[in-house]
Amino acid sequence: METAKKILLVDDDIDVVAVVETILNNEGYIVITACNQEEGLEKAKAEKPDLAIVDVMMTTEYEGFELAETFLKSGEFKGMPVMMQTSIEIFESTDDDVMKFARYYRQNMVGKEMDVLLFQDYETKKSGIDYKDAQGKNHWLYVDGFIRKPVSANTLISSIQRVLNN
Repeated sequence: METAKKILLVDDDIDVVAVVETILNNEGYIVITACNQEEGLEKAKAEKPDLAIVDVMMTTEYEGFELAETFLKSGEFKGMPVMMQTSIEIFESTDDDVMKFARYYRQNMVGKEMDVLLFQDYETKKSGIDYKDAQGKNHWLYVDGFIRKPVSANTLISSIQRVLNN
């Protein structure tokens, strides 16, 4: 018998948390919730989840990115996929090198003034975030995918299954 997968959901919107938690519980996942970066990090250390789903904007504009970056760069969470939950528009591309496409988009298209750009390859679902911090410095962060708000149960489950089965 397979052990139920643990999913850490970090979001400050209690309504979104309630919906996502219900969907995931009904699918047999164990859901651990947190409402900010500090609590999310604490619960990740204690619970060792199989996947983290992090809201983009919480207490600050960059809190979700900062937490995702901590998860992705820390040896303690090596191998734990991170997905971002967002209502921000996601630009899809057919370019497998999403970072290259993001940089091109930021330099040559309408993205110059935007603080946050989310990119995903249409076919492979390789995903990344190109964002400017409070000082205007650009950062790139690969993530394992995006979950759109408002949440669709079917899309949520298929996205999670894709990431956990890779």
